[in-house]
Amino acid sequence: MKEPSLRYQGRAWVLGDNISTDLLSPGHYVHDPMQTRLKHVLEAVRPDFAQGVGAGDIVVAGKNFGCGSSRESAPMHLKDLGVAGVIAESFARIFSRNAIAIGLPVLSCPSISSRVKDGEYIVFDLRAGEVILADGSRLKSERLPDQMLDVLAKGGIVPILEEIGRSMRS
Repeated sequence: MKEPSLRYQGRAWVLGDNISTDLLSPGHYVHDPMQTRLKHVLEAVRPDFAQGVGAGDIVVAGKNFGCGSSRESAPMHLKDLGVAGVIAESFARIFSRNAIAIGLPVLSCPSISSRVKDGEYIVFDLRAGEVILADGSRLKSERLPDQMLDVLAKGGIVPILEEIGRSMRS
């Protein structure tokens, strides 16, 4: 079986620093249906985000992305909207772990938010640990450990557990 490339290309949505889990998954919609919750993702900082983001788009942010509570719905909402992944200067640890667990790629890349313009098409390669900007220049990033790359390549923890369950029943 061919190993997934873990290379993504998409349109950038550039955000600032300290994008919290409450901005990604506003708490006052927590009891609403999923379709309603998705309409409010990032509305406090980018009112156009939920309606404008497309499949394969990439969120680019500054420092401390996903800070705040351990709201597991925050990375899930991005994935449900079709976001290919998030590149930020730094992540709150709980957000990055939750994202990887559900199969949403995340990549730490210093100075990324000042190097990308909103709407530009960029590429990020998790295995190479780099971002290729619209002008062709390359930025080195912090490469994820192989175990995390394996989880992302399989689509997250749930598909891995399902595979284990199938092998145990055989």
